[in-house]
Amino acid sequence: MGEDWPFLEEGFFSSWEPPEAMDALWAQGWRHFGTFFFRYSRLGAYRVLPLRVRLSAFRMRRSQRRVLRKNQDLRVEWRSAFVNEEVERLFERHKARFRENPPRSIHSFLSPNPAWVPCRAYSLVLYHREKLVGISYLDEGREATSSVYQCFEPEYADRSLGIFLILLSILRSLEWGKRYYYLGYAYLEPSFYDYKKRFLGLEGYDWRRWCPYTPEGL
Repeated sequence: MGEDWPFLEEGFFSSWEPPEAMDALWAQGWRHFGTFFFRYSRLGAYRVLPLRVRLSAFRMRRSQRRVLRKNQDLRVEWRSAFVNEEVERLFERHKARFRENPPRSIHSFLSPNPAWVPCRAYSLVLYHREKLVGISYLDEGREATSSVYQCFEPEYADRSLGIFLILLSILRSLEWGKRYYYLGYAYLEPSFYDYKKRFLGLEGYDWRRWCPYTPEGL
């Protein structure tokens, strides 16, 4: 698998896509940051691998249950997607984790009206006591949800907040009766994004079809 990896690099702008259209776009490997929609199948030597969880097949691993227990003391809030100064300061601390090509601004990932443009979206917010320690942005389609971006407090790295935010998003997607949860892109090759490959019920897109993901490939 992967010997005949196609080359795709496409993009377009849109300020609104209805839920059914978002489902169709995600199913074809599209992502968006703000109003810019894009998909690309290669990045340098890496083969880009869109990932999703088939929610009917999702089961929580023992290690993931430990992450939930470890973070029971955090306050969890779901709100219409937003950005404020507190979120911007958290983002600045979060991006210091990246030594190469750090993201410039959280507004690179979100529109000025992230709750509705270009689709319905929510913020999953984590507080420790009264301190903001994590936030994730989740798009909603008709049958699927999709993670846009997340950031968290570097001082809380031992809590695995990135995994915690994904698990909470999966559980909320199940409550909403969705079929799929899209995690975004990883690579066929080993990379920083391999944490996205640790979820049961995972499927990968080879730019032709979705297949169950296994450690050996698709």
